[in-house]
Amino acid sequence: METFATSAASMAASSARAAHPLTPDELARLWHQLLQPAALVELLAFMGCLALAWLLVRLWRGQQSHPRSIWFGHHVVDGVLFPVLALVLALIARRVILEWMPVTLFKLVIPILVSLAVIRLTVKVLRVFFPTSTAVVAVERTVSWLAWIGTILWVTGILPLVMEELEGITLKIGATSVSLRDLIEGALSSVLVLILALSVSSAIEARLLRGATDNLSTRKIAANVMRSALLVLGLMLALSTAGVDLTALSVLGGAIGVGLGFGLQKLAANYVSGFVILAERSLRIGDLVKVDNFEGRITDINTRYTVLKAANGREAIVPNEMLITQRVENASLADNRLLVTTVVQVAYGTDLGRVMPMLKDAVSALPRVDQSTPPSVLLSNFAADGLELTVSFWVLDPENGLLNVRSAVNLAILDTLNREGVDIPFAQRVLHVKSTPA
Repeated sequence: METFATSAASMAASSARAAHPLTPDELARLWHQLLQPAALVELLAFMGCLALAWLLVRLWRGQQSHPRSIWFGHHVVDGVLFPVLALVLALIARRVILEWMPVTLFKLVIPILVSLAVIRLTVKVLRVFFPTSTAVVAVERTVSWLAWIGTILWVTGILPLVMEELEGITLKIGATSVSLRDLIEGALSSVLVLILALSVSSAIEARLLRGATDNLSTRKIAANVMRSALLVLGLMLALSTAGVDLTALSVLGGAIGVGLGFGLQKLAANYVSGFVILAERSLRIGDLVKVDNFEGRITDINTRYTVLKAANGREAIVPNEMLITQRVENASLADNRLLVTTVVQVAYGTDLGRVMPMLKDAVSALPRVDQSTPPSVLLSNFAADGLELTVSFWVLDPENGLLNVRSAVNLAILDTLNREGVDIPFAQRVLHVKSTPA
């Protein structure tokens, strides 16, 4: 495991090691060689590598842009795939040119392409996973500065000297002595492994959720499980690369178990409930539900919480444990149709045998009212001021709002009553006045 983690973490640095570091004398000789006509061959080869990489990415991406894609990006050159392909082609061209003459320009361009690939990978992954975070910009600038400074130090030959000095600075951690160079390399390797794990999990999640309709919840749980597994594997590889003994994780696992037993019960229950909801499919993305006096449509189901969006635009973050332990009204579990009612009063003495069919026909003519199940108009109550009629009708698309369709029905009822001359009674009160004798 440790050998594999070390090799995986040093993949990006392997290309840079192919270009030998330059001493100060070699730097002056390099400048002289760049002015020779032979450098023009390397420049043409490098430009050909860039053009071929651009063409391959353009053909692979197609006509459409992918602004949230890690590999393609919004344009051809702002993704991760372009500098990676350019780096691979530059290494191949360097190997071919070495068969004919010594290389000069590629000693500079290969470290630059490595730095560009690392910067693009870090920036794209962070923007995908933390799109609204304000700290992402600071992290992007820090990574860019570190990558370019490291490239300059490597090309000028100063980086090996700096690494030798860092090797001599040791820190005592318990019974183990660790050099400052090992800590820096372990931290960089850990960040690289975690970024690669996040990028792979993002690509798998995008592929799983693409084109999902009725099985969106199943694909969502598969994506969450895959992301968790990749993050755990990446964390183990990062710890192994940093020199942490993985056998010590057994003690850490026991401590986490104790923490779950005492302080993290609710958090663990929410995570388990999230997987149960996705596995049972009792709640699905797009369902119209009511929980804890909040009614809205499910827009996302995460491993810890579920997001509900009401018709007025407000969103509620509901812990998954609440959706398991409490009563949840799901209006879309078996059927998307929803029964809506409205009440109107007419004056006593109204010919209900003539008015009720007219109201039924007026409501049936509305476009959002279900025609397969005709609406009903029933005498529901003898109220104090008039006869109370309850109008019931079915709606096929409750996700488009209920208040607007109820308003349309009320306007149709009012228009029918006004056209037929039916009175809607006002509140009436009888006042009795007792007269007293003189």
